[in-house]
Amino acid sequence: MGLITGLVTGVVTWPLAPVRGTLWVAEQVLQEAERQWYDPATIQRELDDIASRRDAGDLTADEADRLEEDLVQRLLDGPVGHG
Repeated sequence: MGLITGLVTGVVTWPLAPVRGTLWVAEQVLQEAERQWYDPATIQRELDDIASRRDAGDLTADEADRLEEDLVQRLLDGPVGHG
């Protein structure tokens, strides 16, 4: 009985396989994006870039401070609850 039920379920749900596959891929992409977003090394590189842009005069002190605050907050938020 279990084998027949499994076969019937497989045949009935088979058309949904592409949808399930697409959802799985989307979840994997989201997890990788979040991993990169919260990666301390990435945040450090962005902080270094802001410092360079400030030194070059491409950012005002206020703009740089705001961007740095956002990055520090992202670092503090970390991946808790994200993956």
